[in-house]
Amino acid sequence: MGTLKEAEALLQEQMNAAGAEQAAQKAASRDSRIVRASAIGILANVALAAFKAVIGTMTHSIAITLDAVNNLSDAGSSVITIAGTKLAGKEPDKKHPFGYGRVEYLSAMLISVIVLYAGITSLTESVKSILHPETPDYSAASLVIIAAAVIVKLMLGTYARRTGESTHSDSLVNSGRDALMDAVISASTLLAAGIYLIFHVSLEAWLGAVIALVIVKSGVGMLRETLSEILGERADAKLAVAIKKTVTGFPQVRGAYDLILNNYGPDKFNGSIHIDVPDTLSAADLDDLLRRIQVKVYMDHHVVLTAIGIYSVNTHDPEAAAMEQHVRGLVMAVPHVLQMHGFYVDKPHHVLRFDVVISFDSPDRHETYRQVVKRVKEAYPDYLIAGALDTDYSEL
Repeated sequence: MGTLKEAEALLQEQMNAAGAEQAAQKAASRDSRIVRASAIGILANVALAAFKAVIGTMTHSIAITLDAVNNLSDAGSSVITIAGTKLAGKEPDKKHPFGYGRVEYLSAMLISVIVLYAGITSLTESVKSILHPETPDYSAASLVIIAAAVIVKLMLGTYARRTGESTHSDSLVNSGRDALMDAVISASTLLAAGIYLIFHVSLEAWLGAVIALVIVKSGVGMLRETLSEILGERADAKLAVAIKKTVTGFPQVRGAYDLILNNYGPDKFNGSIHIDVPDTLSAADLDDLLRRIQVKVYMDHHVVLTAIGIYSVNTHDPEAAAMEQHVRGLVMAVPHVLQMHGFYVDKPHHVLRFDVVISFDSPDRHETYRQVVKRVKEAYPDYLIAGALDTDYSEL
């Protein structure tokens, strides 16, 4: 029979294998859902574009014709979503060891540019129609097709947006938003047709201009959101809280801080964290603890913790514990201070160490930090105050 350590090592290896298989299955399921939703979008948009192009030409309706063009751009967006999802699923290689997940952000950005271009083009055509108007010729068949398009777009947009949100696919979310906006646009076309049939006043060109402005606004919003993600946004607060809760669930961990998550595509994170542990733990104890934390976090959250830093906590010195409580009160009384951690008293060398987290809301974070150090120094003039200005990258 093997030793306890060998049994634990075997269990950890099995957990790692199970976690990797689970993550692979989740990724495959996510990709298939995105591709299926996009394929449905392509078929629906191509069919709508064909119908609207015919009806728009027959009735001389600029709004319907522009709507047909917009449907084609939506179909193209779905093609880009599928291509981006497939490319993002490529296995890591020597050149890109963290994988190709960020390709999805690029595909979302490309869709945003297409929507923006469609809006600008539509606006140009609408202005031309305002200057050189044509009398629309509505038929019962055209109005029925437009009404059907409203229903189809509402269903398609809701389905794509919800699927995109549940799979964390920005490309699919953008496609869904665009489809819902198309439903509103088509409904507006029906309204313009009703006004023309009742009052004989044509609002086609003006409606086209309004539609174009809405499309442009939507494209700019999508592009801004995607660029923000490419630049690097903070991690989702719920995920950060959940990871810290998992880590502090280990009996030896007194606190978890400084969580940094690096995003390499939707649901693909590598990260690091610091933990408070008793100063009585040996190197072997720490090695075992850190490995178990890494496995648990990966199994529960599919996040790879590439590094876990250690803060040593005074556990055998009552005076040091009392000093920590006193210093904590001084530090937390300073406005815009969110947290103090990593406290340790090195009596032989008269050094007092701690990290202080200062909010981004502070007008001057460095000035706030200087106030913290000044207060602690006044209370403990015989100690070297080694306070570190820290940042909470998942600040709520």
